[in-house]
Amino acid sequence: MNNSKELYKQKSKQTFSNQASIYESTYNGKHAGKLYRSVIGKVNSFNCKKVLDVGCGTGTILSLLSKNNGINLSGVDLSEEMLSVAKQKLDDKIELKIGDSEQLPWKNNIFDAIICTDSFHHYPEPKKALREMARVLDTNGHMIIADPWIITPFRQVTNLLLKYSSSGDYKIYSKSEISKLLFESGFDDVEWTRINYNSFIVTAKFSK
Repeated sequence: MNNSKELYKQKSKQTFSNQASIYESTYNGKHAGKLYRSVIGKVNSFNCKKVLDVGCGTGTILSLLSKNNGINLSGVDLSEEMLSVAKQKLDDKIELKIGDSEQLPWKNNIFDAIICTDSFHHYPEPKKALREMARVLDTNGHMIIADPWIITPFRQVTNLLLKYSSSGDYKIYSKSEISKLLFESGFDDVEWTRINYNSFIVTAKFSK
């Protein structure tokens, strides 16, 4: 990876490490919180039993999902500080690891679902991340992404400005852009839906 893309990761890591202790009360935390219900609804509708949360942060959605005793849960995040907060609120049975979406620390064909909530827009190599997520998904596993959305043309302007931001945001995706990424990464059955005025959720299936 070139240095400019590595810089996005470092900015993201620093942003969330700094916010870890107060994350739920920040803009980022509040935005993510509005997505949880939709993501959990998809996990339940697909009857998922072994779920990986990529970019799990402080573990709030894992905590909510843990109320369903039939689900085996794991989480991964770049920030040790965010995971430290997550460990304080989660049962020891929930597996948490430091890691990168492009190099997930699990073997092939482990999970029947991956959730990625308010995190995907930070990934400077989105196709590489999706292919890595596909690697750890079992046959017919589900991908569930919830992320920010901005109407055209404001999205294009925002994306031009992001490279000057210190937050680590890489790109805000349109419906067609995120759908194309999923198709090109080997996913099918792509379904995109607006959650609210500034967020979407997209689901897809990986058939090996």
